Amino acid sequence: MADANPRPEPAPDGFTPWPKDLEERYIAEGYWGDRVLGDVLNRDVLRDDPDRTALVAGDERLSYAELDRRADRAAAGWLRLGVRPGDRVVVQLPNSAGFVVTFLALVRIGAVPVLALPAHRESEIGYLCELAEARAYVAADRAAGGDGAFDYRVMARTLPVEHVVIEGDAEEFTALADLDADPVEIARPDPAGVGVFLLSGGTTGLPKLIPRTHRDYVYNLEASAEVCGFGRDTVYLVVLPAAHNFALACPGVLGVFAAGGTAVLAPSGSPDEAFPLIERERATVCAVVPPIALLWLDAVSWAEEDVSSLELLQVGGAKFAAERAAEVPETLGCRVQQVFGMAEGLLNYTRLDDPRDLVERTQGRPLSPADEVRVVDADGADVAPGEVGELLTRGPYTLRGYYRAPEHNARSFTPDGFYRTGDLVRRLPSGHLIVEGREKDQINRGGDKVSAEELESHLLAHPAVHDAAVVGVPDAMMGERTCAFLVVRGTAPALAEIKDFLRQRGLAAYKWPDRIETVDTFPRTPVGKISKKELAARLA
Repeated sequence: MADANPRPEPAPDGFTPWPKDLEERYIAEGYWGDRVLGDVLNRDVLRDDPDRTALVAGDERLSYAELDRRADRAAAGWLRLGVRPGDRVVVQLPNSAGFVVTFLALVRIGAVPVLALPAHRESEIGYLCELAEARAYVAADRAAGGDGAFDYRVMARTLPVEHVVIEGDAEEFTALADLDADPVEIARPDPAGVGVFLLSGGTTGLPKLIPRTHRDYVYNLEASAEVCGFGRDTVYLVVLPAAHNFALACPGVLGVFAAGGTAVLAPSGSPDEAFPLIERERATVCAVVPPIALLWLDAVSWAEEDVSSLELLQVGGAKFAAERAAEVPETLGCRVQQVFGMAEGLLNYTRLDDPRDLVERTQGRPLSPADEVRVVDADGADVAPGEVGELLTRGPYTLRGYYRAPEHNARSFTPDGFYRTGDLVRRLPSGHLIVEGREKDQINRGGDKVSAEELESHLLAHPAVHDAAVVGVPDAMMGERTCAFLVVRGTAPALAEIKDFLRQRGLAAYKWPDRIETVDTFPRTPVGKISKKELAARLA
């Protein structure tokens, strides 16, 4: 069907803009304004209540005034280092005050953060630096927690960047703490320009870069904060990596700043670390993936901390079973909100006043009145109401193309600009969606997306592996776990050997297989492809 909004050609810098008529419509209807990401701290609080706590991170407590001041001083420090508007900076920091200050500083000068996760290693970070043509890389000195032996500085020495900035012991690099200078006059970034690069789940290999403009991401976080009821009394506990779209802007850290509330950064979602922070800071909201939610439902029976301040538990990143969603109010004493979305754009929330049935069994309805949603069959025709089909979407905060990925864009977008999500859904008359699975070859491991193709390519590099096929295994805790079927030469490698091999190749640990099975041959489809459906059936 012809459409008045064809997908524009990418600009020379690799960014695909919205069509002019939609741009004018989104501005006229108030979805897009002139706010930029550096302005996200609530202006009324900065003016009327500057000493209100904005951020709690470990032993640091920063007021709105102090966070604003530190961001300005860090912005001047980055400029003094040589980073300029438009420069890309790969940011790989843990949940720390340094992450928040660095993000605000970079977007204020018009530099573009490329938000990597702490779990990423050489394979992903080197690729991102090259794809983004990054000017700088910023990371902690060492990994926190169980992977504390990993030294980001060793990896940094291999990266094709001009500047390396380290939080902690910087050794020969620039210390993040030294990026501090007297504030200077800074030109305001273009609201229509790219403000931040998020990472795709990487269904066909390494992650792709998702360009989010200042104005679309500001709308994303502010509209989300309104739907989720965020305000000055909101105390938002961050247990997921703050660089993840869910924890950053759905409504996330940025949404709570826009609403004038307080963000509390936790090292992880472990009850041992999260529950004491809920008690101490009287946290009211937290966003988790289903495995953390399930862990909390079990842990609350033996934990000694008082978590009664919790009012809302957002659960997203993977489908949350209705039976377990129903347990949250009785067990944790708070409401549950299902969240289904993607870093590419479209967000769906169950509403705070939705009937219990919709909250428990659906994954929400679109955030914006301007979100366009289609559910289609394999031929691209709309399915009957209530039938399962692939979710297509476009709107004021959904990308029109990945960065510098023309071949992938040709597959991922319709000619009239709808993004093919790869999610299989049913749509109810209320507009709420029920997620039924994935069309793309991807394992959703507790909210972390594992590309089967990427893992297979790493496994095939092992000298004992002749062929590899990766499938998802249903799991009550994680949603799915990863099983690698291997055709081997000689002695089959043990799982521990495979994991050590992938560690040496610099692959993030969450992408390693949870299980391996050796087979003589793979079942094939009529066209000669490996039948992963049959492999999965063997596991079932």
